[in-house]
Amino acid sequence: MRIRHAFQLAALVAGCGSLPATSAPAVESWGFVAPWDARSDSSAAAWGQSLDALVVGWIGLDSVTGLPSSLYPARPVHLGGPRRMAIVTSYALDHFHPQALRTLALDSVALARSAERVAELAVLGQYRGLVFDFEEMTPRDTVITRAIVDAFAAAARRRGIGPIVVALPATDTAAYPARLFPSADLLMPMLYDEHWVTSPAGPIASPDWVRRALSMRAAEAGAGRLVAALPLYGYLWRPGHDAVTISLSEARRLSAEAGVALDRDASVSTLHAKSSGTAPWELWVADSVLVDSLRAEVRRLGVRRVAYWRLGLER
Repeated sequence: MRIRHAFQLAALVAGCGSLPATSAPAVESWGFVAPWDARSDSSAAAWGQSLDALVVGWIGLDSVTGLPSSLYPARPVHLGGPRRMAIVTSYALDHFHPQALRTLALDSVALARSAERVAELAVLGQYRGLVFDFEEMTPRDTVITRAIVDAFAAAARRRGIGPIVVALPATDTAAYPARLFPSADLLMPMLYDEHWVTSPAGPIASPDWVRRALSMRAAEAGAGRLVAALPLYGYLWRPGHDAVTISLSEARRLSAEAGVALDRDASVSTLHAKSSGTAPWELWVADSVLVDSLRAEVRRLGVRRVAYWRLGLER
């Protein structure tokens, strides 16, 4: 089973963890590659061939006009092997731009042009599927969100591109209800940031939280239509600052340098460390033990696709 091979290597890289039981039903696994991070390419080269899909392309919508462009060229490590996909996002300059989507939706000509250009870029990049990530929309934007996804999905399908996937904030069913996206093949609840960059410190995705969030999405959309996105990263919080993303190896290094233990909080299956020195900090980070626990929750709910955000941070 392909996923078993992938997780054998992932577990070795992470330094701990166990494999799913061989009798478990097959789970299709995707990985997101961050083109700005060489560690992500290294992970894609090391075990990406064992995944079913790699999301390697990044198509950004202009923060003012909403018109698309390809943000990063494909690298040799991404060619061949598993299904290649691209993310289409309104994220630019460190935040999402919902106003650009609102402006785009008001101009039918511009919307059609943007949708066709996304499809063209997908063809040029040899991407077989697209993941739409349009975060920070509100419940008042539902008509706009649906119009944009419908237009982009239709243009992509005319070029033979699929699956069409919409990334959903895990628990925001007001702004991102499943009923908005009949034009999508799959929905991807982003099952992370239970605690986030501006929140108090805490686990990124505890099994109980993931179970509740994914159960809610499965009830509204059906388990067979979901891709459960799981974290491979952690956060480091310092007083007075937003948290920063860290990898497992960085968490180990920080803990060793501070002379504090990186221990698992059994109540949330997550590694945790805290330093109370002159420059105090607190971190929570994912590892293969947590990911195995989250995968078990996913399987129990009947979901048969997972996606990992993002390759390279599991090292």
